[in-house]
Amino acid sequence: MTALRSLKTIDDLEEAGLVAAARRVGLDDVAARYAVAVTPAMAALIDPSDPDDPIARQFVPDAAELVRLPEEREDPIGDGAHSPVEGIVHRYPDRVLLKAVHVCPVYCRFCFRREMVGPQGLGTLASQAMDNAFAYIADHPEIWEVILTGGDPLVLSPRRLASIMERLAGIDHVKIVRFHTRVPVVEPDRVDAALIAALKASGKTTYLALHANHPRELTADARAACARLVDSGIVMVSQSVLLKGVNDDADTLAALMRAFVENRIKPYYLHHPDLAPGTSHFRLTIEEGQALVASLRGRVSGLCQPAYILDIPGGHGKTAISAATIEDNGGGCYTVSDFNGETHAYPPASGRHPE
Repeated sequence: MTALRSLKTIDDLEEAGLVAAARRVGLDDVAARYAVAVTPAMAALIDPSDPDDPIARQFVPDAAELVRLPEEREDPIGDGAHSPVEGIVHRYPDRVLLKAVHVCPVYCRFCFRREMVGPQGLGTLASQAMDNAFAYIADHPEIWEVILTGGDPLVLSPRRLASIMERLAGIDHVKIVRFHTRVPVVEPDRVDAALIAALKASGKTTYLALHANHPRELTADARAACARLVDSGIVMVSQSVLLKGVNDDADTLAALMRAFVENRIKPYYLHHPDLAPGTSHFRLTIEEGQALVASLRGRVSGLCQPAYILDIPGGHGKTAISAATIEDNGGGCYTVSDFNGETHAYPPASGRHPE
């Protein structure tokens, strides 16, 4: 059954054949706590006969979300610790997050802001709060980049987006505006000429970071939406989350990264899952993640290599956690691992100078 509208309740999901009545136990409790939405584009990708479908795993609620581990926290990356005014997160000196809206077209079951987004979340910034956010940006000349996130900023109307860009155009020290979004994948028809025009402003370079986690998400419609964006001059990069049962194998990761590059999207970040409540069933160990990322070396082009990133809990920022491929042996000599896992001396023994 193909959904004609977004599925926002467990009843909707059951009616669409994406939740079996026999497996509904606990799902109403999940939906009461965390927002649910699956767009028609994503519902159409789900194979209801496959209990391990990687698209369903991302968007269809699971009773495992009711299990909360002691180390999980409502604000796992510490946005609140760096929020000088409502809607702004200023963690790094030269850039800020602007969270204009806390609504999304889909709700990922692993979302690190799941306590803040959705119909019962923080909503859209009120007019005064938006004014205060822009005043903060204007008053801090070190801010070179503004990153619109949330929520998904592309759920805003072109009129609202154009208004935001117009206000940023009036702040000379802001040079880069970046949008973090799933819309080109989950709601590709929204990416029309009006929306694309709204993402641009005089004197600013616009980047769009696309969140996708499985190569099947890059449908023909999604690829066409991305082409419209890139052809208009908007630079695209990718963001993905390494997720157990979704993309935790080398072949899937390689296919995803190649799909990005084929569509003129530069692989950017591969995130280790954050410690959000009820998401432990998605998390691999860091060692498993490092092994997967290392397996991409040599398997795919250098164009396809993302940075494997951990957001340090408590608001301490991102750090790269790819497996170390070089070991210092002292005296200017090193042991280097290649993409097959074999080790080599650097410089080679024949090339070393005598003491």
